[in-house]
Amino acid sequence: MDTLYIYLYSVFFENKFAKTLFKSCKMWYNFIMISALPPTTFGLKGNDKMSKIRIGIVGYGNLGRGTELAIRQNPDTELACVFTRRDPSSLKIMTENVPVYSLDDIRNHRDCADVLILCGGSASDLPVQGPQLAELFCTVDSFDTHAKIPQYFAAVDESAKKGGNVSIISVGWDPGMFSVSRLYGSCILPDGKDYTFWGKGVSQGHSDAIRRIDGVADAKQYTIPVQEAVDAVRNGSDPELSTRQKHTRECFVVAKEGADTAKIESEIKNMPNYFADYDTTVHFISQEELDRDHSGIPHGGFVIRSGKTGLNGETSHIVEYSLKLGSNPEFTSSILVAYARAAYRLHKEGAAGAKTVFDIAPAYLSPKSGDELRASML
Repeated sequence: MDTLYIYLYSVFFENKFAKTLFKSCKMWYNFIMISALPPTTFGLKGNDKMSKIRIGIVGYGNLGRGTELAIRQNPDTELACVFTRRDPSSLKIMTENVPVYSLDDIRNHRDCADVLILCGGSASDLPVQGPQLAELFCTVDSFDTHAKIPQYFAAVDESAKKGGNVSIISVGWDPGMFSVSRLYGSCILPDGKDYTFWGKGVSQGHSDAIRRIDGVADAKQYTIPVQEAVDAVRNGSDPELSTRQKHTRECFVVAKEGADTAKIESEIKNMPNYFADYDTTVHFISQEELDRDHSGIPHGGFVIRSGKTGLNGETSHIVEYSLKLGSNPEFTSSILVAYARAAYRLHKEGAAGAKTVFDIAPAYLSPKSGDELRASML
């Protein structure tokens, strides 16, 4: 510590004797400078060589549990806290010694995490939680109501800038990875068309939207691509397809006792941004049937860019990016954790405001250094 004081004195007061004495102690400089400052200054925590990115989870449903599992697969991250609307004492999570707090008390725990991953639904949770929490924390969410992304981005951006935080919105596979594929395709093949097909699989957002209808006890919604439309695109015929021509939606609904099923069906089929633009079939079944026949959460889909090059557009190209997912929430959670790493790094660099997957360079997602990435993946 004496050497540190001498160094500071020599810098601020230009004392030649202090400078000379400091140089004579130069061999101790690195050791003393590091020991004199808190470990967190250098990213150290306890006995760890480098501190881990502390992630908090908001909401502990399928997506929240998937996020907890994804954190376990990323050694540079750790689960720091969980926030729930349920009674915290009733919530049993998989990771030991991690506190569970009431969401109502989140303002009292602003130091518990570097990044929050918001695992609520897009229908009613995220439109409120996203802007509110962006002012308090760096956040990542999977808001997936495509038509409302511009308004949601603006609301989150205002709050994140006010709090000096980074919030990455609409992270997942669509919006998310499929969005990036569409962007790349349109940039590389400007003379062309984009086609996006989802399924067959369970849409978490659409299932959540059904469950929020009055009288619904539980529900699963399957998105199904129309095969004739897929074949036409892959054949390079560049068809003009409406939303209704590309997909159908099939819903399996458990109604509460005494509920008006006709009213529920009408609300589903006419729900804007979710079902109104599709041919939708609704089946009412028992909870036992839903649990037996629809317990999994598979999904998938593909993005196709059909384009032409050449002097007269004589050369055709098809670019296709596809996913086949055993678990929609577990895969989405894995993407969220990768983007939490990016939010943390951007915040450390002084960035603030809302971001989307379009704004994040791929290297920010990886735990590897630039040298490692260039050597192993480029």
